[in-house]
Amino acid sequence: MSDLTVNKISAGLLCGGLLIMASIKTADILLPHEEIAENTYPIEVAEVAADASSASAEPVKAEPILAMLASADIAKGEKLAKKCTACHGFEEGGAAKVGPNLYNLINAPKGRDGGFAYSAALVERGGDWSYTELNGFLHKPKTWLSGTKMNFAGLKKPEDRANLIAWMRSLSANPAALPSAEAIAAEENS
Repeated sequence: MSDLTVNKISAGLLCGGLLIMASIKTADILLPHEEIAENTYPIEVAEVAADASSASAEPVKAEPILAMLASADIAKGEKLAKKCTACHGFEEGGAAKVGPNLYNLINAPKGRDGGFAYSAALVERGGDWSYTELNGFLHKPKTWLSGTKMNFAGLKKPEDRANLIAWMRSLSANPAALPSAEAIAAEENS
C-alpha cells in the first residue's frame, strides 16, 4: 500500500469525525436541551393511607399443609425441586452452590454450617427448620423473612409446598417424623 493511500484513508476518517461533531453541534443549536419544570402530561396517583392493620410486621401466613404431608406425592416434589437444583444441592455431603446444600434439612438448625454464608436475618431468626417454618419460607421467602438472600418468588399452591417438603423429608438417613394429629390441629386453629 502506498503512502498516498494511507493519507487518503486517514483524511477520510478525519473528515468523517469532523462531520459527526459538526452534526451534533448543529443539532444542539436547532434543538436545545431544556429541563422542564413539570411534566407535560401529569399522571394523577391517588395516595393510599396505610392503616395500622396493613402496616403490621406480621407477614401473610401460608395455608396450612401439615395435614397434606402424609399423603403428599414425593415424585411431584422431586420434579418441583428441579427448579431448585440451579442454586441448591440435595445430596449427602454435597457442597454449597449459590445456596446451601439442603440434604437432611427437616428439623436441622437454620443457618447451619455447611460452607455457605447465610444472611444475617436467617442466622438471627435461629431455631430449626420445622414443617411449618419451611411452609412459610417456601410460600414467599422475602415476605417470610425480610433480609433473606433467597431470590425465589415462592410456591403459591399448598399442594406444591407439601409435595416438595415431603420429598425433602425423604432426603435423610433418618427422616423426621410426620406431624402428629395435635400439631395438625394446632396449625389449622392458628
